[in-house]
Amino acid sequence: MQIFGKYKTNFDMDYLVEHYIYFNSSDEDKIDTQTIQMMLKKKRKHVAGTIFLYNPETSPKGFKNSRFLKDDGFEKYDEFVELNEDAMSYILNSALKHNYQNKLVEIKYLFTYNRENIEPTLILEEFDTDLDKLSSMQLTRYDRDLNYIDVPNVRVSGKFVFLGMGHKYDRHHKAIIAYARALSKQIHKLDKEVVFIHDNNYDEDEARERAYFLSPLAKGKAKEIRIDALKKVFSTIPPQVVKI
Repeated sequence: MQIFGKYKTNFDMDYLVEHYIYFNSSDEDKIDTQTIQMMLKKKRKHVAGTIFLYNPETSPKGFKNSRFLKDDGFEKYDEFVELNEDAMSYILNSALKHNYQNKLVEIKYLFTYNRENIEPTLILEEFDTDLDKLSSMQLTRYDRDLNYIDVPNVRVSGKFVFLGMGHKYDRHHKAIIAYARALSKQIHKLDKEVVFIHDNNYDEDEARERAYFLSPLAKGKAKEIRIDALKKVFSTIPPQVVKI
């Protein structure tokens, strides 16, 4: 597995605006950023699908997680760089590596602000306020183009879409809830195989309507259950919706 991403920055905030995982075969040399860019010119051939998560908590090779990478000497904004492996990437690799060797998978986010432990924080209150402003010309706290998805025009790559951006939305964050549900509705209109993990709280159709999509990453007793569920999702081609 190799991970590549592209950061953009505005107002001392970093956003991960492009993110791909490449699943190397066992006998393959590592690839570089030039190869990634060449592969992305032929997305239909090289990108197997798209995974939606909540927000990135990433760092470039040679750097630690940071709230503002420029303060640590990072200068390669607006270009692809290789990223460090993390807990989420290990989980994704364990589930997808067998069926998607030599393929890229695109990772997209509900919010692209690159920040650890974003839930629960006052940042979500600011996101909620921002989302109410997106349809107007009012100024937003976070970059409206870099941090948020243009839901009506969302674009996905590959044949499948896995929705794993979470299910525990604070009931007070009504704009975030509406945003997640609108995204789910729009993605289900696309000509893709849309899959996710859900549980007994809602059936498959209700989960779609409520944007109730369990994240592959969990703690405690749920950790191994979620990992096993993700492996089951991607144990078939096309992947499948899994109930735990």
